[in-house]
Order: sequence, then C-alpha cells, then structure tokens
Amino acid sequence: MSKGLFITFEGGEGCGKSTQVKRLKAELESRGIEVLLTREPGGTILSEEIRRLIKDQEEDAPCDRAELLLFLAARAQLVRNVIRPALAAGKYVISDRFSDSTIAYQGYGRGLSLDFISAANDFACEDLKPDITFLLDVDPEVARARMRSRESATHTAADRIEKAGEEFHARLREGFRALAAADRERIVTIDANGSPDEVWNLISNILRKVIR
Repeated sequence: MSKGLFITFEGGEGCGKSTQVKRLKAELESRGIEVLLTREPGGTILSEEIRRLIKDQEEDAPCDRAELLLFLAARAQLVRNVIRPALAAGKYVISDRFSDSTIAYQGYGRGLSLDFISAANDFACEDLKPDITFLLDVDPEVARARMRSRESATHTAADRIEKAGEEFHARLREGFRALAAADRERIVTIDANGSPDEVWNLISNILRKVIR
C-alpha cells in the first residue's frame, strides 16, 4: 500500500485556515483520495480535553510552560493513535495546525526556548514532519475584522489565546515567517488577505505540483 501524504495548515488567528482545510478535504475526496481531517490540539478524546483546558480554562489558567507541555501531550497522543496509522494505511492526513504552531505561539509568542521546543516537538511527534505546510499569512487588521465577524455570526467570544494581545500576535506572525524562510521546501506561504476563493486558487495551484 502506498504511503499517505501529510498536509498541514498554519497561520495566526483569523487567517482562514478552517475554511481552506475543509475545501481541500472536499477536493481530495472528489478525486477518490481517502482523507483524514484532524486539528490541533484535538483529534483524540484525550487531546480534545486538553484543547478545552488550553483554550477555555480561565480560572487557574495554564502558565506558559504548562501550556507548552499540554500542547505537546495532545500532539503525542494524536500522532501515535491517529496520524501515523492513517498515513501507514495510505490516507492523506490534513491537520489544522501542527508542530509549527507550537514554535510560533509558545516560542516566539510566549518567549520560551526555541531549542527546547524544537527538541520536545521531535519527541512528541516521533520525528514526524509534514510533507507540505500551507502558511496562511494575513494582515493583522484583516485578521481582527474576520475574528469580530466570526464572533458576531456564531455568538461566541474570543478564547484565552485569541485574547493574548496585539504584541503577542505580532510576534507569532514573525515566528511563522521565520519558520517559512528557514524551510522553503516544505512551507508554502499563501497571501490570505483575499476572499476564500482567491486564497483557494493560490493553494490549488500548488497542489497540482504535489498531489500524485
């Protein structure tokens, strides 16, 4: 059986990842490709509970180091129980966030050791790397407008990380850009300021060169 393909989507809040992830899944399935869609943190019973603790726990919220370790624990469970078996079965796996987010958010955003995070990521992932990563880069003003629109449409409030402040989100954007500059073969930066259709056209042009 042929090896699957591991595709990840990264970017800051309001970049439009979720929309493009669903669109990619539909496109691949229309070609007869078996797809597993997952997200981080999440994707398993344990990882979804960790997601709740990270994003919604306001009273006794995780400190920066605890937050990092919770993300890594959720990722280790997801890789071992979901992603690796799916890839071994020849499926295409699409993940809404993966290890790059931890470097950007907890490394550049929170200011924790990049060397430690890199080593811990390798441990949690069992050295698994995505085959291709789409980094959706968006102007902060556009991102904030999208988040306000989403909150209004869904009657929800921003979570703990979304409320971390403009300086935090500026640092993590620079972190994502630094990661992309250091790994141009894997990470494809997409201008995500346009409409969902415009962003999808940019992604699909890249996919034609990747999908077997």
